[in-house]
Amino acid sequence: MKYTAIVLAGSRPGPDPFAAQYSVATKALIPLAGEAMVRRPVRALLASGCIGKVIVLAQTPDFIAAALPADPRLRVAKSGATIASTILALCESTDTQWPLLVTTADHALLDGATVDEFCTAAQGCDIAIGVVERGPLLKRLPQTKRTWLKFRGGAFTGANLFALSSPKVASAVEIWRSVEQDRKKASRIISLLGPVTLVATALRMRSLDHVISKLGDRLGLTIRAVTLSNPLAGVDVDKPADHALAEAILAGQA
Repeated sequence: MKYTAIVLAGSRPGPDPFAAQYSVATKALIPLAGEAMVRRPVRALLASGCIGKVIVLAQTPDFIAAALPADPRLRVAKSGATIASTILALCESTDTQWPLLVTTADHALLDGATVDEFCTAAQGCDIAIGVVERGPLLKRLPQTKRTWLKFRGGAFTGANLFALSSPKVASAVEIWRSVEQDRKKASRIISLLGPVTLVATALRMRSLDHVISKLGDRLGLTIRAVTLSNPLAGVDVDKPADHALAEAILAGQA
């Protein structure tokens, strides 16, 4: 089964100081290890045997296209105003070729082996969400600062990898759209399961798999968390400190 990979390379509304620091139009074009950042996840996806084609979505597709390699499996198209609206439009389009793997242009340390691992583990469910466990990541990068979601049995950070099996996942995307601008997205989503689950999660009385399974039941979907073996899958480049860290990793200095 071949996935259609979607790389989200859009910009948030308003000026982007991070991109301006490097005199580029959008974050995806920030140089990293001598090339535009967006090229790195695109190259990883093209290297995976699980990916049939790659579509890069951005508000300024011409700028992005000029920075990408030439490959018949790759194209650039215009995105929506937000991540949720972009994915929802894909769900509603009759031209979308399922299943989808969704990632972001700032997933600069992604590699083909991680893509293969995730796609294999994602088979058989409606939605799969890539995560990295805190222990291995902090062992690899003790000084890194990530947002950790804490559950019974461990703490996890997102890996910016999502597998979507079919248009039926639109109900989950609608929920994402309703909380997209909320900095407490995780707690807002968990709160859909009721106060008992919300409190139990806060007290670390529920495992990640339990909460994900309950959320799937609530939506009528099978949802799976995929814990990835490469801890670097949990590192994205969203601010200058991340950029410096990624540069050091790629140079073999971190």
